[in-house]
Amino acid sequence: MTARMTNPAFVLPGALDALTKLGEAVAASGLSPELLELVNMRASQLNSCSTCLDGHWRMARKHGASDEKLFAVGAWRHTPYFSDAERIALELTEELTALAGHPDAVPDELWDAAADEFDASQLAALVLAVGQINLWNRVNHATRQEAGSWRP
Repeated sequence: MTARMTNPAFVLPGALDALTKLGEAVAASGLSPELLELVNMRASQLNSCSTCLDGHWRMARKHGASDEKLFAVGAWRHTPYFSDAERIALELTEELTALAGHPDAVPDELWDAAADEFDASQLAALVLAVGQINLWNRVNHATRQEAGSWRP
């Protein structure tokens, strides 16, 4: 596969800076970097974004994710490796990533569990993090970015 163009975030003036600032705000929320990388991996799996998966498993490992978590993130419901907070974040990620056919994308029960687990700033950051990785996934698909072309 050959990329159709340079990643648009690098082409459009100011775009990369804006996305970087959003990432910095999310990182400053107090959410665990490991948790955020697991979220990035799960959304990227659901969206079949090989470019993001290739980069984010490496970042998750740098932030302390075990091999068990890295290998099982797609089956998080059926493994003992994830904390309650990670499970809530991964479920929220799935709900916000697979919006089609879900008129009530985030059930109240899930939202309430997330609001109990995370403070308002962290929950806001989590929602924005899921939105941002979905944006990157779609940009990479549209422009056919190659796995291995981006490495942290």
